[in-house]
Amino acid sequence: MRAVTYDSYATDNSRLRVGDVPDPKVGPGQVLIEVRAAGVNPVDWKVMAGGLDSMMDAVFPVIPGWDVAGVVRAVGPDTPEFAPGDEVMSYARKDVVGAGTFAQYVAVSAVHVARKPESLDWNQAAGLPLAGMTAQRSLDRLEVGPDDVLLVHAASGGVGSFAVQIGRDRGARVIGTASEKNHDYLRELGAEPVAYGDGLADRVRELVPGGPSAVADFVGGQLETTLAVLRPGGRHVSVADNTVDRHGGHWIWVRPDGARLAALAAMADRGALTVEVAGTYSLDETGAAFDASRGHHTRGKLIITPS
Repeated sequence: MRAVTYDSYATDNSRLRVGDVPDPKVGPGQVLIEVRAAGVNPVDWKVMAGGLDSMMDAVFPVIPGWDVAGVVRAVGPDTPEFAPGDEVMSYARKDVVGAGTFAQYVAVSAVHVARKPESLDWNQAAGLPLAGMTAQRSLDRLEVGPDDVLLVHAASGGVGSFAVQIGRDRGARVIGTASEKNHDYLRELGAEPVAYGDGLADRVRELVPGGPSAVADFVGGQLETTLAVLRPGGRHVSVADNTVDRHGGHWIWVRPDGARLAALAAMADRGALTVEVAGTYSLDETGAAFDASRGHHTRGKLIITPS
């Protein structure tokens, strides 16, 4: 099969290659997915740079990518949940960095797989798993409900836009930080936008004099502002700042979970969750997709399409 690989860590795209690699083996409890689309996430190029080497082993050459949407082509022994022809999606992170989703095929544990929602096309479905489940886990940890005012840092980004929609679906009032060009987009999602940058804490206090009861940071570098505006007894999490644990918050790291992903699929099918796609790239254009992701100014998801 054709796949994107890199044979050593690199902070740029110089080690990326596209070529033929062996087809994946399909073990017990696994499904072989023909990849129709694979989502790009910042973690993909951060892993390539060695950013998780202290936490996860890598087996080179590495195929990047942890998000996938596609069609089941085969199942391993004792895998009654799925059959060839099923349309599925998955947050396909494994315990070892190696066989990822930027390829024509990927083998994934069945318990990490959910059926693709009918309301989303392949590109949208591929953009949902990691970012959507990160937002979901963050709001679960915050125990967000209808009595909350939720502040979302980087609300127009991939994870933030899902957090806005999940928060609104749970009945919370949502305040979202973003550049002014994305304020109308946040209003469409159901958030009250506020411009980030100098004076952010004052602008949040103007909207919420008592302060938000919950804060989710999806960009990093927001701890000072979070602590300045959070109401007494409030809760906060971050996916980008592991120091929040020292200040009463929680550092979030999402786990693959097909059942949790299925809950997001159900939200999409009842019209409560949408996925914006910012751009699509071929396997040969993976470097360009990584460059776009590194720019941190993309609204919506970037997608690799192997075919």
